[in-house]
Amino acid sequence: MRTLADLNAREKRVLVRVDYNVPLKDGRVADATRIRASLPTLERLLGEDAALVLMSHLGRPKGVDPAFSLAPVAEALAELLGREVRFVPSLPSSEETAEAVRAARPGDVLLLENVRFEPGEKKNDPELARAYARLGEAFVLDAFGSAHREHASVVGVARELPSYAGLLMEKEVKALGRLLHHPAHPYWVVLGGAKVSDKIGVIESLLPKVDGMAIGGAMAFTFIKAAGWEVGASLVEDDKLGLALRLMDRARELDKPLLLPSDVVAAREIREDAETRVVPADAVPEGWMGLDIGPRTREAFASALAGACTVFWNGPMGVFETPPFDAGTLAVAEAIAALDAYTVVGGGDSVAAVNRLGYADRFSHVSTGGGASLEFLERGTLPGIEVLGGLSPEEVAP
Repeated sequence: MRTLADLNAREKRVLVRVDYNVPLKDGRVADATRIRASLPTLERLLGEDAALVLMSHLGRPKGVDPAFSLAPVAEALAELLGREVRFVPSLPSSEETAEAVRAARPGDVLLLENVRFEPGEKKNDPELARAYARLGEAFVLDAFGSAHREHASVVGVARELPSYAGLLMEKEVKALGRLLHHPAHPYWVVLGGAKVSDKIGVIESLLPKVDGMAIGGAMAFTFIKAAGWEVGASLVEDDKLGLALRLMDRARELDKPLLLPSDVVAAREIREDAETRVVPADAVPEGWMGLDIGPRTREAFASALAGACTVFWNGPMGVFETPPFDAGTLAVAEAIAALDAYTVVGGGDSVAAVNRLGYADRFSHVSTGGGASLEFLERGTLPGIEVLGGLSPEEVAP
């Protein structure tokens, strides 16, 4: 990829695609992790007296929606950056925005309104990409979490301007590339979350490369039911039962352990004060749902990981946002953090668990991209990498 080392940004107007898709609460930023992750790139460019025009998406608005405005993000960024950040409330493609950008001077920082307010953003509309391109003399992609999207603010505009990877983008690609190209063995992958369908590609891609895989979260019940066991009212993707069987068969062919929960914490409903019981994962009573991995499973997963030299973790082990069904996810975070290994975590709830425990500095890399990290490990590249001069899937294929 072309990086900031290839860009002379002195007194240029630089368009930067950042990932400020952050949680808001009561009109303020509730978690500024992604904003902080962008600061090294912004400070590097400001050190060259560049004028910065920042754009990002926030949430999944259907058209213009004040609830998804980036105005609160501008306030949080100004506080973290220690300088004024001018929020531009008009549509990014509008003449009003173009006028505000033309008035920018070296050292200025402008944050544009949510790019997903633009109807052509997700369609990678060429006219919209050209409108974005008129706002800068160079383009920097630093939104790894969006680099798997062929959107106008990610891929389209990069084809219209001299384009470079930001420091965060470069760091993510290097860290995840190590998992693909030269991982130290034993190499284990821990996957969780609700759906097998979200993880199919990465399971198929990584099974031949890893020494073992542990699967928790609701997605485990699709495997357990496929094997013929009782899962009660637990979440299952019935249309993926055949796929789950094929993946288990593939793991046996490769002689790779694919660990599933042996016990789960079950309840009749998802509530903090719900009655719970620990039951066998393959014998969940009728009307009960498995909502977290149980104590024996936590110990089994930790034991399997104990000798690992490389670990990748993506996805919660249970309904993490509702205690007490967060205990399994926190236990996995603690087990991985304790390893003397190369450890990478990606995905919102997994990262939230690491941050809640204060363990971020005990992981080798905490990825800002959940879906992007999975797709990168599956394909070996992303549309946002290719457009910056990186490898295509054909070039990285074995």
